[in-house]
Amino acid sequence: MDFVQQNLIWVIAAAVSGGMLISSLIRGGGKGISVAEATLLINRENALVVDVRETSEWSTGHIPNARHAAFGQLAKHLSELEKYKEKPVIVCCASGNRSANACGTLQRAGFTRVFNLSGGINAWTSAGLPVTAKG
Repeated sequence: MDFVQQNLIWVIAAAVSGGMLISSLIRGGGKGISVAEATLLINRENALVVDVRETSEWSTGHIPNARHAAFGQLAKHLSELEKYKEKPVIVCCASGNRSANACGTLQRAGFTRVFNLSGGINAWTSAGLPVTAKG
């Protein structure tokens, strides 16, 4: 008990960290992939990119050929995405948080190869990769 009292900050940090890990496992989250891994999947396996940001965010620029399905509306777009259930699907948002939840939604809907773009569109643009405001 003395250890806990003397190291309360560290105990709290460990508990919060563990809680975050458990939370990501419970909600699904999809496998996190880097920008480099995502570009390989797009180029080699014609992966579908689904951008779950809000329309105002999408309009400022998105990954070329990505499909837009705002996170709050994702369930309404599942029928449009149905044909991609067995193909790689990369989900992105601004930073990777909303897309982690969206990956869980897709996995529960039966999508088998779902990936979360780590760092989201921010990581994509930081890597110097192209974005478009068209489509």
